[in-house]
Amino acid sequence: MSSVFRASTRLRCAARLPAARSLSTTAGLRAAEKPYFPNEPTAPSVSGTMPGPKNQAAAAELDEVFDVRSLNMLTDFHQSVGNYIADLDGNKLLDVYAQIASIPVGYNNPHLQKIAASSEMVSALINRPALGNFPSSDWAHVLKTGVLRAAPKGLNQVFTAMAGSDANETAYKAAFMYYRQMQRGGPGAEFTEEELLSTMNNQSPGSPQLSILSFKSAFHGRLFGSLSTTRSKAIHKLDIPAFDWPQASFPQLKYPLEDHVQENATEEQRCLAEVERLIKEFHNPVAAVMVEPIQSEGGDNHASPAFFQGLRDITKRTNVLFIVDEVQTGVGATGKFWAHDHWNLSSPPDMVTFSKKAQTAGYYFGNPALRPNKPYRQFNTWMGDPARALIFRGIFEEIERLGLVENTRTTGDYLYGGLARLAEKYPQHFQNLRGKNQGTFIAWDTPKRDQFIAKAKSFGVNIGGSGPSAIRLRPMLIFQKHHADILLERIEQIVQNL
Repeated sequence: MSSVFRASTRLRCAARLPAARSLSTTAGLRAAEKPYFPNEPTAPSVSGTMPGPKNQAAAAELDEVFDVRSLNMLTDFHQSVGNYIADLDGNKLLDVYAQIASIPVGYNNPHLQKIAASSEMVSALINRPALGNFPSSDWAHVLKTGVLRAAPKGLNQVFTAMAGSDANETAYKAAFMYYRQMQRGGPGAEFTEEELLSTMNNQSPGSPQLSILSFKSAFHGRLFGSLSTTRSKAIHKLDIPAFDWPQASFPQLKYPLEDHVQENATEEQRCLAEVERLIKEFHNPVAAVMVEPIQSEGGDNHASPAFFQGLRDITKRTNVLFIVDEVQTGVGATGKFWAHDHWNLSSPPDMVTFSKKAQTAGYYFGNPALRPNKPYRQFNTWMGDPARALIFRGIFEEIERLGLVENTRTTGDYLYGGLARLAEKYPQHFQNLRGKNQGTFIAWDTPKRDQFIAKAKSFGVNIGGSGPSAIRLRPMLIFQKHHADILLERIEQIVQNL
């Protein structure tokens, strides 16, 4: 079992937690904020040890048949509600990790429960189609009223997939096929006999030596192609054969940003120059540049809109595709529905990949030439999951109905302000605070990161890390200012007890 799960830290009941100086609104203002989940707890509650006896027994049983070494906590999803995650021993924690940033509208959301019980969902679950061959008669309607309603500007088509790694992998395939298609003269050009024969032996020209350029500290998944663009942790890559693909430096910004304007601009220009040099000089031609808006596993590393504008301009100038990995940043968490909406690009990305909060996966695109020129070239049995597409449609409806992107923007600004005050008070525990004007996509570095995360549960908070030293916040879109008040109080109590 993981060391986090094994830790038998004594938990304190919320009522017994030491008082902290309020960094937030008055009680009256808190009460005035209408909660999205009236039935969720008013505060975290923890008692006894965690994991408690029921969780320990269930984990031991699971260990007999399933690898639990990465286990964080066994969850009682029946008792989890809204922003609160429950375990088998009755502990309820404010969840600002949200299943690795993949729960957008709360545990046991009533609207999603209705969708789950609908006849449309029952049919999708028990008659799962092979979408490439036998899509349901309403598949176009499902896509147009859900997945494509959420599409980024300028991208009106979608290839649906199963998970974030799968979305990225298929986007890479699309980039390679497009690159060779253009070299042949367009979609109408036929394959040569040499290409058809050589590809069966994994040789060029049928299997060309092309590449995807990614960035140092990037994370794009754990499948073979996506893993070759992942550079966040060695343990993810060890023992797996990898493609000979280039990596460029991602800007290492200095904080606070307003104190290092020129230094950071110089750093971003250095990285852009490196990207352009690699595109022009790398021995395996670059078909696409792949980038995360925020490097969400490699340390929550940010860059300015100017950096991403520069990337878009370089890719246009060099005829290389520009793919934005919005698997973790997409669907509202940064105060925009898509994080790249912050950038004001000269033209849209060529592809945008998505998963996590969408509860489904795939990539958006706009250029019809990114469809392969022959059937079965971008294909698998499932090609997505209609049941998950229905859930994403429901998620989108909730986001629109409740104004959750705007809520995340305003709550994020409020939360960032509180964290900035904590950083002034406890500078040794809050370094490089980042994520201003990025919704609730906020992070900071701390030398005692692992101790902070382990101790957080004893104060009723489920929280995650990123990279070697960062604390990352990934609350749900229904996270409100009164939740931020609780979180700020608990964070202060945690650092006081490190």
